[in-house]
Amino acid sequence: MTQLSSNPPSRLLSLDFFRGITVAAMILVNNPGDWGHIYAPLEHAEWNGCTPTDLIFPFFLFIVGVSIAYAMGSKKSDPSTHSKTILKAVKRALILFGLGLFLSLYPKVFTEPLEAFQNVRIPGVLQRIAVVFLIATVIFLKNSQKNIFRILLILLAVYWILMTFVPVPGVGYPNLEKETNLGAWLDRSVLTEAHLWKSSKKWDPEGILSTLPAIATGLFGVLAGIYLKRKDIDAATKVVWLFCTGCMAIILGLLWDLQFPINKALWTSSFVLYTGGLATVVLALCYWIIDIQQYNRFTKPFVVYGVNAITVFFLSGLIPRTLRLFSITQQDGSKTDLQSWLYSGISAHFSPINASLTWAICFVLFWLVILWVMYKKKIIIKV
Repeated sequence: MTQLSSNPPSRLLSLDFFRGITVAAMILVNNPGDWGHIYAPLEHAEWNGCTPTDLIFPFFLFIVGVSIAYAMGSKKSDPSTHSKTILKAVKRALILFGLGLFLSLYPKVFTEPLEAFQNVRIPGVLQRIAVVFLIATVIFLKNSQKNIFRILLILLAVYWILMTFVPVPGVGYPNLEKETNLGAWLDRSVLTEAHLWKSSKKWDPEGILSTLPAIATGLFGVLAGIYLKRKDIDAATKVVWLFCTGCMAIILGLLWDLQFPINKALWTSSFVLYTGGLATVVLALCYWIIDIQQYNRFTKPFVVYGVNAITVFFLSGLIPRTLRLFSITQQDGSKTDLQSWLYSGISAHFSPINASLTWAICFVLFWLVILWVMYKKKIIIKV
């Protein structure tokens, strides 16, 4: 996190709202009080399929794409600025990637640094955001709208061919199972099991190959942003076309699901169309209600999340790890970590599943207070 701004530029309020509600939802589902007690909509699909939780990450990457179109639109028309803009994007991507690695290393890096680096998970959420942001930025700057659309389609088609037609080494046939698909094989071959998702070590939901369709999700947002910025089309027409395009993408995703299942962990091409379509519909509705009709009194809590989205995501991942470093001696003499001790004060008053949800909601509200103060002071931490 490198820059403080006391005078944030004018922004598309509906985009900040959409980003904010997405990040708040991300923090909610990432911080239950008890991972063994979670309401079904707040969990990822076991494999194929899509829950509300599975929508959060693709929505965020879609928003990254829209933001690229808005933030860099003026630079696109001047090729002499492209090198400088790409250099800034590289710097930002490296910071994001580094923050993601730090979350994977922390706090073990301070107690057992050698083991921490030997077993650090290299892929991750912030790492994927970094890669998608950088590549989508370069594609946006160097290509026309039509070419961006073509690249999106090529990425989806190539990934589909690789995953469903290319035999997996050591397995002998193409498949979409957790540990034997082509993406899982590539992750183990390049990153080795030591650097993959700790819950599996055999595959990674933010792996190498599935980054291709994740880039397509970012480009989906870029195209939506380009269209929203057009000055030769009235607002009502924009909303209608975005809504219709989103619905069409949803239908195409559901049709493709019959052959290439919607799957967040694999980030399948059908998943890209389905979630990109939903994101487009949500953005169209937000744009119409908030920016066009000016019904925006309800937006403030989510806007304060939206303008400092990466900051709160990073810190919300850091704080629970820090709380677990502190030891508390209980009345019976037993010891527990600070987070468990705090959670026990909630779990004593609710059923297990409601206590878990209450903890997550309190965590979201805790950050809301901090972000509200930052917003009032016009502090935006740009990453």
